[in-house]
Amino acid sequence: MKKVVLGILAISLSLFASQINIAVAANVSYAINDLIEEFNKTNPDTKVQVTLGSSGKLTAQIKNGAPYNIFMAANMKYPQSLYSENIAITKPLVYAQGSLAILTTKKLDLSKGINLAVENSIGKIAIANPKTAPYGKAAIEAMKNANIQDKVTDKYVYAESISQTVTYAITAADMGFIAKSSLYSPKMSKYKEGINWIDVDSKLYTPINQGIVILNNAKENKEVKAFYDFILSEKAKNIFKRYGYLVP
Repeated sequence: MKKVVLGILAISLSLFASQINIAVAANVSYAINDLIEEFNKTNPDTKVQVTLGSSGKLTAQIKNGAPYNIFMAANMKYPQSLYSENIAITKPLVYAQGSLAILTTKKLDLSKGINLAVENSIGKIAIANPKTAPYGKAAIEAMKNANIQDKVTDKYVYAESISQTVTYAITAADMGFIAKSSLYSPKMSKYKEGINWIDVDSKLYTPINQGIVILNNAKENKEVKAFYDFILSEKAKNIFKRYGYLVP
């Protein structure tokens, strides 16, 4: 009995594990509960344990032996590196495409778009750390392509993940570059398009293709494969769409 209890609580590598462990990019935190709920309709005995974080930090954890079974990243670079190093057993596939939005709680003229960042009224701009968070990297790329990067660098307030960027944008900064998906969570419903947020012109940054891989400790794990297949299914795509993502 003791062995059974320990087996349930531990991160199991068994083919018959009742718990699977997934590393998930922070921008997916708003959709993941709905995804798991839908998955459990057909897989009620599988518990999905979620660890959220920036893609770069999660990748470092995985390379250092963290026993995740699936990695849902915020771009394709990190899962590709895991596949190239034989840490992932599946080639990265795009499960959703993310987009950037500008969020503010201030009374600002959002019709100015990204150029709002150079205004004197903007003292602090929240962005995710571009070294570890793909949405932060996309924000920097957008400002460079808008030819305003040199004018706003001193205003940056860096967050460790895109979810922390949302917190900074509504508490400690005048505006923030966030994942549009965050705006579709119930707690964000009070923030209105055109008043509190606008899309960042998608022509200013490389499309944010978000990639998924199965990691090598889950080889032949049927429950892991079931969740992986679900994330790439039409049912999951419909949920991603509800949260502001584009889907392949």
